[in-house]
Amino acid sequence: MSLYAWLMVLSFAGPFALSFDKKVAFYKTWKLLFPGILLNALIFISWDIWFTWKGVWGFSTLYTFPQRWFLLPIEEWSFFLVIPYASVFIYACLEAYFDLSFFKKAGNVLNILTLLALALVIAVWWDRTYTLVNSAVALVLLAHQFFIKKSKWMHVFWLAYLVHLIPFLLVNGVLTGFVTPEPVVWYNTSEIIGFRLGTIPVEDTIYAFSCLYIPIAVKEWLNARQG
Repeated sequence: MSLYAWLMVLSFAGPFALSFDKKVAFYKTWKLLFPGILLNALIFISWDIWFTWKGVWGFSTLYTFPQRWFLLPIEEWSFFLVIPYASVFIYACLEAYFDLSFFKKAGNVLNILTLLALALVIAVWWDRTYTLVNSAVALVLLAHQFFIKKSKWMHVFWLAYLVHLIPFLLVNGVLTGFVTPEPVVWYNTSEIIGFRLGTIPVEDTIYAFSCLYIPIAVKEWLNARQG
């Protein structure tokens, strides 16, 4: 198997095996979870294809299978199913095992600070494709949540986001060349800010926000509709 494929298998194996834990019972939420994951995949695979076509980023042939579907390696398609599943699993574990009410005020502060930070990033780096599109999507999602939806679960989301950054950045570190001679995924330096966390473009932390938020928002909306 390719390096990228191994990353996806290992990222999925743990959360899937623990999905049957009695307290979390993550498997019982699958019917609520999968619509959000599929919507998430539709959005991000579309922009992935577009960005690959425009040369915003590309993929090494050394660490991926040779087959390409709409310019993307097979492993990249699986990324948008595996990583959201594993990420929302962290949200479910925190919700099941901990009283997170202590984080409500911090969650509200993070909402405001993130909205301001995203607006600033767009204003300053509007000419960088990945930076602009990524930040604009996150800004719209968070603004809709903060000003319109005002959901009571956002403090849980924020804590899950901060926790999930640890495995997310580990996987992304491998993908962006931290342990290999060349990256699995390379970025056009003219389309990103240039600030990196090791080898990871800082914009990927914004993408991680949206990729976690969408399936959780859909899951919670469906859950509320079911009463």
